[in-house]
Amino acid sequence: MNYAADVSVCLDRILESTDLSGLTKKDATLFTRRLEAHFPSLFEKYTCVYGHQYDCYYHLQKLVETLRDGIKKRKPALKKLDETRLKSPLWYRDEKQVGLACYVDLMGPTLNDLHDRIPYYKALGITYLHLMPLYDAPAGDSDGGYAVSDYRKVNPTLGTTADLENLADALLKEGINLVLDFVFNHTSDEHRWAKAALEGKKQYQNYYYVYDDRTIPDQYETTLREIFPQVRRGNFTFNEQMQKWVWTTFNSFQWDLNYSNPEVFNAITSEMLFLANIGSAALRLDALAFIWKEMGTNCENQDKAHVLIQAFNCCLEIAAPAVVFKSEAIVHPDEVNKYIGEDECKLSYNPLLMALLWNSLATRKTRLLTRSMQKSFAISDNCTWVNYVRCHDDIGWTFDDDVAQELGINGNDHRFFLNQFFTGRFEGSFANGVPFAENPSNGDCRVCGSLASLCGLESALHNNDTKGIEEAVNRMLLLYGITFSIGGIALLYSSDEIAKLNDYSYRDDVTKQHDDRWVNRIAVTPKDTALAMEKVQRTLSPQEDASLKVFKGLQHMLAIRKTHAVFGKARTYILEASNHHCFAFLRENENGEKLLAVSNFSEHVQQVDGEILRTLNGKSYKDLLSDTTFKGDETVITLRPFQQLWITR
Repeated sequence: MNYAADVSVCLDRILESTDLSGLTKKDATLFTRRLEAHFPSLFEKYTCVYGHQYDCYYHLQKLVETLRDGIKKRKPALKKLDETRLKSPLWYRDEKQVGLACYVDLMGPTLNDLHDRIPYYKALGITYLHLMPLYDAPAGDSDGGYAVSDYRKVNPTLGTTADLENLADALLKEGINLVLDFVFNHTSDEHRWAKAALEGKKQYQNYYYVYDDRTIPDQYETTLREIFPQVRRGNFTFNEQMQKWVWTTFNSFQWDLNYSNPEVFNAITSEMLFLANIGSAALRLDALAFIWKEMGTNCENQDKAHVLIQAFNCCLEIAAPAVVFKSEAIVHPDEVNKYIGEDECKLSYNPLLMALLWNSLATRKTRLLTRSMQKSFAISDNCTWVNYVRCHDDIGWTFDDDVAQELGINGNDHRFFLNQFFTGRFEGSFANGVPFAENPSNGDCRVCGSLASLCGLESALHNNDTKGIEEAVNRMLLLYGITFSIGGIALLYSSDEIAKLNDYSYRDDVTKQHDDRWVNRIAVTPKDTALAMEKVQRTLSPQEDASLKVFKGLQHMLAIRKTHAVFGKARTYILEASNHHCFAFLRENENGEKLLAVSNFSEHVQQVDGEILRTLNGKSYKDLLSDTTFKGDETVITLRPFQQLWITR
């Protein structure tokens, strides 16, 4: 019997013993059809990981029942969305897709309050709202909500699960996609599974990596790195109640889930479908690089991590096909791209672009940005980048050392320079960043800070430097302008759009003061949004004036983006700009529409060879941002400090 026949026989047997009576006739037919289409791939992935276990097929049967229950609980509006998205599967590559990521309490402060923010989102042009972790979590430090105590319960300070569903419904009606985090590498030590493990129940101790002594943990530690060395050394925590060691990659209260146990995969699939059925259009896979452990490796980016994510994706295709995964892999660029694929993550954060945009601001040079994007930007036409400038976390300098070496740049030395520059330790720096996770052994760190403070606004305001304020605003617009135009979903991080400065109040909160990332987790108040919506009738302070200029500048660029298809489903070609202070790329879609983007990362006037205009194959051109026209025979193109051009025929 061949392999395909084995899969078919397995599915037939599972369906024979699966009760579908709880489904409507339509849903039962739909479920069976999708199972037949996607079960072969699911079977392959599942047996790859669990096939050697005697009870693999028992758990596979239980997984199918979980998928059945997922489709049963899916609301009619979401089932309709499934059908719509299956007909337009590349909806996420549309030029209208613009995201905003925020913590509920920093913009709400409750879920119900966010209904009042919808006009603000629409005025800016948001069609994709990523709400940072809002699940029940331990009081005090919860790693910014990433220690989940209950995936099905909203943190009571933010509202209820019913409130979240109501908001999801309201956003859907307004054409805004809801995005939630899928924190699937670990749970908090207060999750019901962890509590059962603490009570001594072996079944739930097997949900995690639990060891009687240090023998095995010490063997693993020889090849593991420390994620938060300033907080805790090593990757294992001794639990007094159990008198056992628990694998805790990130924090002692975050227990890593044991995906070598198929029961864990099935249980997490159930939680995933619950989040999908709330109304999520996308799920951000948190810490996905860490989900598979392999002795003798660094336990990051292992082959079976990819197999597991592909299996989860199969589950979505069967029970909630409108939902896609977004990869959060802040790792080596070559590893980032491995998570991107139609069968894995259709969306992916672009940490390389993010890091190198900041690099180009600091160095005023674009060689590393250009060469790196030429190597790593192109991905499958069925997938897309999520391009961002800042997020809730820190900035890590995850560029490719081999590419840097080709340009004569020493990777370690350059990272040291960037850390010094953006923490204001480098003479002449405009940035006010804060070091994060500074390693006491080697001095290595990452950088935290708001967009505005890292771009120089905080320093310029402090020094009453009018020119410095203008330059800071232009830096902010430059960074976001590139993310808006280079290709992919443009994602803003809440408070960037109104140029909020670092919030140092976390240093007075004992639950936050050890985690410098809170410096860039900043509240956006009704007063802030009123200013952005021009409802303030008074003379503005210099900071407020800068804030409004940034908001209006972003709004202007997004309005242009949404009215030109070339910003959507189009290829991107990274060009040589003939000036190492400038960055250039060409967009071209199937209809032959083209866009040439050229940017100046210097505070001085720069010129690029006019020959670059020939890539547009036309006779006259126009800059969409300024309405400036070009005849096409210019010998040079001149750019003001931090200016960017979006040139079309």
